[in-house]
Amino acid sequence: MYFLTKSEKAQHKLSNVEKKKYLLKKRIVRFLYFHGSKSAAQISKKLKSSIPTITTIITELISINVIVDQGQGTSSGGRRPNLYGLQEDTFYILGIDIGRYATKMALFNTKLENITDLKTYPLSLKKNENKQIDIIYNFANKLIKDSGIDQKKLIGVGLDMPGLIDAKEGHNYTYFHNKNLSLASRFKEKFKLPVYIENDAKTRALAEYRYGQARESKNTLVMHLGWGVGLGMIINGKLFGGTSGFAGELSHIPLVDNGILCTCGKQGCLETVASGTALVRLAKEGLSKGRISTLSKIIGPDNELIPKTIIEAANTGDQFAISILSQVGFELGKGISILIQLFNPELIILGGRMAEANQYLLTPIEQALNHYTIPKLRNQTKIVISKLGQNANILGSVAMVIENIFEK
Repeated sequence: MYFLTKSEKAQHKLSNVEKKKYLLKKRIVRFLYFHGSKSAAQISKKLKSSIPTITTIITELISINVIVDQGQGTSSGGRRPNLYGLQEDTFYILGIDIGRYATKMALFNTKLENITDLKTYPLSLKKNENKQIDIIYNFANKLIKDSGIDQKKLIGVGLDMPGLIDAKEGHNYTYFHNKNLSLASRFKEKFKLPVYIENDAKTRALAEYRYGQARESKNTLVMHLGWGVGLGMIINGKLFGGTSGFAGELSHIPLVDNGILCTCGKQGCLETVASGTALVRLAKEGLSKGRISTLSKIIGPDNELIPKTIIEAANTGDQFAISILSQVGFELGKGISILIQLFNPELIILGGRMAEANQYLLTPIEQALNHYTIPKLRNQTKIVISKLGQNANILGSVAMVIENIFEK
């Protein structure tokens, strides 16, 4: 439709002047998306382009209903400036969050409002079950059609999931890997749209950087505490992926000699002692040995124990639940101490289901940090619980589309 999605071939046909104008349009849209309504002077300062040039581009974007004049803002003296923002239906993005046991998705507009309800579909992720790609696409296609949006305004799909993911090439080497055709390309063929794929912990980090508590931080580590332990890193204001995009596999660093076998094939990885999986295992082991707990009423042939249930028990004062959360938190603190001494971050954000345990995790984490971390480094790092909740991953997948389509 749309200047937003010109193909590379179409861009090459533009003259140098036209290309500069086209890229400046995209940069303005990207800036307004992440920062909200701004004046021409503010846009000019941020993008380092003259006010007359910015004003001309804004006028063109208003004429094609991409930007809207939102009236006058406040002034510190003199004439009040006009503020410009994106039309709420300028474009739409489909966000898909594929988890180990469920897939979530929703359509978002330029105000970051999910214009469809966040749909959750039970789907146990299997490494080589390629028909699951068709299942996920069919869910998404129905969601798009039922939404009633102008599908020409759907500019891309952001997809996050577990696994070793090379975002640049679009491969997930853990799930649905096909050496001849990347996972991103396989979804692109179905959607007929740009599709971007990233590891779930990294999209969570991107969400925190763009919409959450890391907006003012250049060096933040974001931990996704679910069934495993994910890590996303914002280093010097950029999402850090390493050589192939695999950086952040803290979960699979062996920390326990002769420990439990991990899903990665090694023994004693952090995930085996400091994750939702570890928490459930400790609960079952304790209950089988006769530990007294309200959880004993839950376990049965039709009642599978999950981390959320254990956290809820702890919140009611269940001492056994509190004790195993403390054990997991202390082990997690050991892992975090390594991160602090390697990266010297200003902020660490804990998110995911396990983070909902709040003080039952934070207190033992602090105890471990006091034990294992150099005080000077520890004192420079703030640790907080994410405020984005369970929507962080899908928000990150939306931000990923913006980062790629409106790249600098």
